[in-house]
Order: sequence, then structure tokens, then C-alpha cells
Amino acid sequence: MKIDSIFKKKKPILSFEIFPPKKEIALLNIDETLKSLSELNPDFISVTFGAGGTTTNNSTVEIAKKIKHEYNIEPLVHLTCINYSKAEICDILEQLNDAEIKNILALRGDINPEFPRKNDFTYASDLVSFIKQYGDFCISGACYPESHIEAKNVSEDILNLKKKTDNGVSHLISQLFFDNNLFYSFNNKVRVAGVNVPIEAGIMPVINKTQIDKMISLCGASLPTDLRKMIQKHENNCDALFDAGIEYAIDQIKDLLEHDVEGIHIFTMNNPIVARKICEGIRPLL
Repeated sequence: MKIDSIFKKKKPILSFEIFPPKKEIALLNIDETLKSLSELNPDFISVTFGAGGTTTNNSTVEIAKKIKHEYNIEPLVHLTCINYSKAEICDILEQLNDAEIKNILALRGDINPEFPRKNDFTYASDLVSFIKQYGDFCISGACYPESHIEAKNVSEDILNLKKKTDNGVSHLISQLFFDNNLFYSFNNKVRVAGVNVPIEAGIMPVINKTQIDKMISLCGASLPTDLRKMIQKHENNCDALFDAGIEYAIDQIKDLLEHDVEGIHIFTMNNPIVARKICEGIRPLL
């Protein structure tokens, strides 16, 4: 089933993100993660896509096949374009077609000096247009409640987002954020700009200080004062930080659901315990 059809049947929806493990032994154990996540009955599971030239790319499609055909859950395949030619993207789209996978999250991809940029695609909106011409896919896109880190300003970022939806994106997943007011403000602005597709709130629990510091440096998300104090209080106690981070995420999601958010997308970090604890906390509201 296409994700846009899921939104027509129910709201809010619940989805998870996983990533293909880099180590072969971890890849062999991905079934354990998928089994645990499938028991939580998500509406779909997204699978991230590695930088150009890595073996992760093939793993993305293989894991998506498992999600769809072994666990009977719709996969959403991340697809980046900055390091790929049109011919290479066509090859990946053909793989997805053959596997009966119809949901794609179209992304530009992070600029990585280790992999040369190619000239066929400059922005995610270019990839969206190309996929729409290629075949019958349901295309999702990313959005940034605090604006894309490379955007000149919020207005430019929203104009770029409007272009993506005009080109064919039918569903958006937000980058992580920790202050719901920023998400609500963003949501109001994009609706005024004419972006009318469903928007899922992307939630990443703070359970590891090093990991969250890295993510913040990459995407530019801000830390509210109360969350910053929580991290400082528990940074030397892994168990306490884990519990406090899960509780913060649950409270954040509860508030979002009370404000009629259209979907919750949990960045699981391949840790099904994280997803399970959060789902236990929010299930009565779904």
C-alpha cells in the first residue's frame, strides 16, 4: 500500500526509521530488530540510504524487501541523488519496482567529500520530478522545522519545500526537533505557503549524549534549556540518561498528539527497546 493511501484511512499514523548496519554480522541480526518492531504494528518502516559507493545501498533494498515480504509492513526506501547519475537512479528504481516497493523518500543527500558529486541532480526536488516521470511511486520528502542548515533563511527553505510538493511529494517527515513550539510554528508557516500534504513529526529520543551531539551538529536542531539540563545531569549515567530521554520523548509525543499531529516518525537507531518503551507510553493516544 502506498503511504498516501494510509493517510487517507487513518490519522495519526506511527512509523519507524532504521538504518542498514555497516558490519556484516550486524546485518545478519537485522531480523531480530525487524521482528521486534513489527510487533509494535507500525504503519510503515523507513530504511535509510548510504552515501554513494558503499555497500549500504544494496542493503537498503534488501532490508526493504524483508520488511514488505517477510513482515508484511510497508517499507519507505530513502533514496539520495547527489552522488548518482540518472542511469544509476534508474537502476535502483527498477530494483524497487521488481520488489513491488512503491514508497520512496526522495533526498538530496549529505555532501561527503569522500564521494564525488555528480551533475544530474542538484536538489531533492529534481529527484522528485525524475521519479514521477519514471513510474508509479509514492514519494515522500523531508522538511526542517528549524530550517535546512544550508538555507539562507526560513522563507527560502519553505519555498524549496513548496517546490518539492508541487513536483510530486505527497507526504513529509520532519527532521528531529526537541521543542514542539518550533514544529507548530513551522507547520503554520508552510500551510500558509500552500504546502498541504500530511506532515509527520520526526522524534529522536536523547539516550546517548555523543550520538545526539553529532546529530545536532549535522542538522542544526536546537536544545531547549530543560533538555540541556537533563543531559548535563545524567551525562555520566547511561541508564539514567536513557530513562530520562525516553520520558522526554514520550511527553513530547503526547503533546504533539494532543495538537492533532498527522503522524509520529520515531528514529529508532536500530534499538527496538527504544521503540517499544515509547509505544507503551503513547499507545493509548493512538
